[in-house]
Amino acid sequence: MTELPKTPSFDLSGKKVLVTGASSGIGLGCAVAVAEAGAQTYCAARGAERLNEAVAAMIDAGYEAYALTLDQGDVTALSGVMAQHAFDVVVNSAGIARHSASIDTTEEDYDAVMHVNLRSAYFLSARAAKAMIAAGKPGSIIHISSQMGHTGGIDRALYCAGKHGLEGMIKSMAMEWGKQRIRINSICPTFIRTPFTEPTFADPERVNWIMSKIKLDRVGEVEDIMGAVQYLASDASAMVTGTSLLIDGGWTAG
Repeated sequence: MTELPKTPSFDLSGKKVLVTGASSGIGLGCAVAVAEAGAQTYCAARGAERLNEAVAAMIDAGYEAYALTLDQGDVTALSGVMAQHAFDVVVNSAGIARHSASIDTTEEDYDAVMHVNLRSAYFLSARAAKAMIAAGKPGSIIHISSQMGHTGGIDRALYCAGKHGLEGMIKSMAMEWGKQRIRINSICPTFIRTPFTEPTFADPERVNWIMSKIKLDRVGEVEDIMGAVQYLASDASAMVTGTSLLIDGGWTAG
């Protein structure tokens, strides 16, 4: 008799998940995705008011959610959170953008973008992995990166520099932590309609450029990210590490 294979589960019941940048946009979508799959979801962001509103809405919807006011760029505070909680999954959705022609980039803009998009991502990953190793359990670390980590973009040299750095960091960390069964991957969206991207969508020239690149002929929505988060957080992706899942509507296909 043929024994049929069993599809791995996307269920996250009993898992403890940290989502940073969780107060709105893609981060909130990530938090809802893992909570919907059954996870205890710890939502972190710098702004307490909007974060508490988001968590309250999640609780009203029946999810197990908690608010953590946290600046993930503060490595000392980050270490304290990791020491207090044994997370099975960490999702990093914090990020900023300051777009300009490269010849007009200021040192202040460079430092601000790299501090959030690369430095804080580096130490969040390292502290999360250290805690997982100390607890003696496998884990999954997921970064919301960008298609701009795989290509270039108009007035986006600074943003691309951070995202390309993030992608290289992920590959190296995957090699380092594989034997401990700690997986690290990225999700690379195209332009997703959120409050963060509204300035871009308000510029007709930029919209024309975006639509000329996306083969599926529409911009992304937050919901387009949520299934990928569930996949990379769960045992369904148990053999996936050191790579990126492009949700770009075919942008980088050519």
